[in-house]
Amino acid sequence: MDLSVRFSPDLWLFLAPRNRRPEVCLPYDGTSSLGHVIESAGVPLTEVGGLTAAERPVGPSYRPRPGEVVDVRPVRRPQVIPGIRFLLDVHLGTLARRLRLVGLDTAYHNDMDDDALIEQAGAEERVLLTQDRGILRRRSLRHGAYVRGARPDDQFLDVLDRFRPPLAPWTRCTACNGTLATVGKAEVEDSLEPGTRRTYDAFARCLACGRVYWHGAHGDTLSAIVRTAADAVSRP
Repeated sequence: MDLSVRFSPDLWLFLAPRNRRPEVCLPYDGTSSLGHVIESAGVPLTEVGGLTAAERPVGPSYRPRPGEVVDVRPVRRPQVIPGIRFLLDVHLGTLARRLRLVGLDTAYHNDMDDDALIEQAGAEERVLLTQDRGILRRRSLRHGAYVRGARPDDQFLDVLDRFRPPLAPWTRCTACNGTLATVGKAEVEDSLEPGTRRTYDAFARCLACGRVYWHGAHGDTLSAIVRTAADAVSRP
């Protein structure tokens, strides 16, 4: 038996090329849940925002009846999660630094496997950001999201557009995610290069790792990233 399913075009990137059309027929055994059918087609449930069968709202556990047409809609944006915190997989290091730059609590390690990521995401109630569709389909993952885009710029804007989180630029260490605190020049002077000591007077230090920050040569580039983020989250 086949099941007629209409995926929103926003979800077509998860489907096999042959299924990227307004309505597809998917194999159905008559007993599996609708969620299982959708994920078997390649679409993680983390990316699904609404389901209807025969134009009636249903959940992922629903078992479709013969002749019903199913509609699958994407997550509605913005997806508001109060107090949102992130965990990024090993392939999204640049994105992690940018999220930290705008003050978002972002955990990242470059050596964690899938099981460790899922465990940390659950224990710390973080949203796991990844481009690995397989990990998003794991039943043990509570909160996850697929990051769209091949370039860090596009990935950054996609996350900001999806969640519209409150920003607090220049408050987190881009290296370790620790909190930054303003420090006097005299407190950090011994750790600065001579040119930096002569040129700059305003500094901040990470309370976790001790790294020192100032508005240096890359400051204008970073400020542009912050402005882009502010514009992204303030769009109607």
